[in-house]
Amino acid sequence: MNKIYPSAAAALDGIVRDGQLIAVGGFGLCGIPEALIDALRDSGAKNLTAISNNAGVDGFGLGKLLATRQITKMISSYVGENKEFERQYLAGELQLEFTPQGTLAEKLRAGGAGIPAFFTKTGVGTLVAEGKETREFDGDLYVMEHSLVPDVSLGKAWKADRSGNLVFRRTARNFNPAVIMAGRVSVVEVEEIVETGSLDPDAIHLPGIYVHRLVLNATPEKRIEKRTTKQNPKGA
Repeated sequence: MNKIYPSAAAALDGIVRDGQLIAVGGFGLCGIPEALIDALRDSGAKNLTAISNNAGVDGFGLGKLLATRQITKMISSYVGENKEFERQYLAGELQLEFTPQGTLAEKLRAGGAGIPAFFTKTGVGTLVAEGKETREFDGDLYVMEHSLVPDVSLGKAWKADRSGNLVFRRTARNFNPAVIMAGRVSVVEVEEIVETGSLDPDAIHLPGIYVHRLVLNATPEKRIEKRTTKQNPKGA
């Protein structure tokens, strides 16, 4: 089975449509599938629910899909770097399901592991628990969270072999393994593709069984959200 597609647009062809639940890997702007996000924008798919720890920034990452109004709901943990997100949300144009970061990661991991729901202490007694089942275990109260199984997952890795076995690079690993595992169809953007068998099995972070389609993006932009510089005091 050939998992390699000639472009991001080709990798999304036939699997993306209106109204889907889409998960996107990354943490802030670190490890986001830049080419796949552009291809999703260009597909014109709309009324999307997007699962992502962050909501990108204005004009980059998921900010591009917010600008084109293709996302109608976000399931996220942190959204504070995107002014257009703020405007749409405060105007009632965008739905938001805030989810604690660890809970969001576990909802995706559980979805990929075939676990339909789990109990956690996080959010008990807060707005997070409203309308959800709670249960007591050993004298402590827990809230039940349902797992997430996206229709399509878009992920980013550093390197893959032709079978889809993945290697992530440093902090770009972040949400990507859980996002890729959870998708009914998972498309992964990588910077290098090597022959099957050339990767050390002990170096593989995620096996290719979770990866349905691969696309090469050898020169991603790799933006950072903020650049902070500071001059050292004299003599330091």
